[in-house]
Amino acid sequence: MSEPVDVVVLGLGAGGEHAARRLAEAGLAVVGVESELVGGECPFWGCTPSKLLIRSADVLAEARRVESLAGRAEVHPDWARPAARIREANHDWDDEAHAGPLVEAGVRVVRGHGRLAGPGRVRVRTAAGEEEYDARLGVLLNTGTQPAVPDIPGLDGTPYWTNREAMRLTAPPASMVVIGAGPIGAELAQAFVRFGTRVTMLEVKDRMLCPEEPEACEVISGVLREEGVDIRTGVAVTGVRHDGGFEVDVDGETLLADHLLVAAGRRMNLTDVGLDTVGLDPDAGAVDTDERMRAADRLWAVGDITGHGAYTHLSIYQAQVAVRDLLGEDGPWADYRGVSRVTFTDPEVGSVGLSEEQARDAGIRVAVGRADIPRSSRGWIHEAEGIVKVVADADRGHLVGATVVAPYGGEVLGLLAAAVHAAIPVATLRGMHFAYPTFHRAIAAALADLGAPERV
Repeated sequence: MSEPVDVVVLGLGAGGEHAARRLAEAGLAVVGVESELVGGECPFWGCTPSKLLIRSADVLAEARRVESLAGRAEVHPDWARPAARIREANHDWDDEAHAGPLVEAGVRVVRGHGRLAGPGRVRVRTAAGEEEYDARLGVLLNTGTQPAVPDIPGLDGTPYWTNREAMRLTAPPASMVVIGAGPIGAELAQAFVRFGTRVTMLEVKDRMLCPEEPEACEVISGVLREEGVDIRTGVAVTGVRHDGGFEVDVDGETLLADHLLVAAGRRMNLTDVGLDTVGLDPDAGAVDTDERMRAADRLWAVGDITGHGAYTHLSIYQAQVAVRDLLGEDGPWADYRGVSRVTFTDPEVGSVGLSEEQARDAGIRVAVGRADIPRSSRGWIHEAEGIVKVVADADRGHLVGATVVAPYGGEVLGLLAAAVHAAIPVATLRGMHFAYPTFHRAIAAALADLGAPERV
């Protein structure tokens, strides 16, 4: 027999957790279903622990630069600090601290595998048996993603790592092969090489960090190669073996390494969710939603599974939209013009909106401006590599995309994200004051490089 409630939140990652708490605080009867850790990927295996590791590696690299300038002894890597901070941040992998605020807000947290069983209905397989809920308002789906594992002969069954295993380490390995040169692969490759690991990074595409701007990829690949990462793009991995160590077959060559990190993207958790019971395609690559995050009758979806980007901030943004709709409030509704993202390499890669190629493919008459960070005053002071690239709609006179590669590039991106989201006229941006000497000031140079005002 189904138990009546107001809302079932199926998946308590960032967006689901936020929505469940907000709805319960509004007085609704909310059940949150989660088979893994409350909070999802970000606090335990993704954003938080990886950035603690990267921050420590960045400090180490900066200390080495200072020591080099001072002509003193080399600074040796120390893994103890980031490893301890990761354990502290994750409460030794006990997520009760994350579930606590939900329970206090009135959310009933049910541990088990949840599956849709028709509009507004969810069946949950728990350790004690099966439970079923009938949600008066509906179900919010937030089942997220998991690391994608490529189909490489011999890989299955070997003790390869994903980002999850990498975040449990207590010491850096001597050598490592990384399959995948996207954001996760790039971030971890740089962090590990800074702690003394010999790193080889393999990418099937012709450049790393696709689909970022080619200029951004060029800067980051140059920095990583200078730091010692062996980057190989446009390669095919044809086999993997393990016998005390890893053997990785790449284009006729066999690479040897102590460990193998698979960072080949993410796979959506949609295979056993029951989409067919609500009239949706169970084999679809994503769950389509409208501007209110509605996916079907009495069904809302947020987060990675919507296909708009696997970003924690976007999942929470979508959850806020869904909550407004569930509570009968007015918008604003979902708007994806200014979705921003950051890859936390050193320098960081911050991007928003469309790349130049995407804008041209969309039929936009494009104007492009660029500024090189080393030619800016702050870039010269910092001895930093990087670029600022802006992509404008020349007919409408506003930016549709931008990229910043610089130290603190994710922070510098703020103005450009606002400009893309709000369609601020280029003329207005050019009339602003840009503080001297900052990385932010390079935006003015990129805007000037767009050309004469009549072009945009």
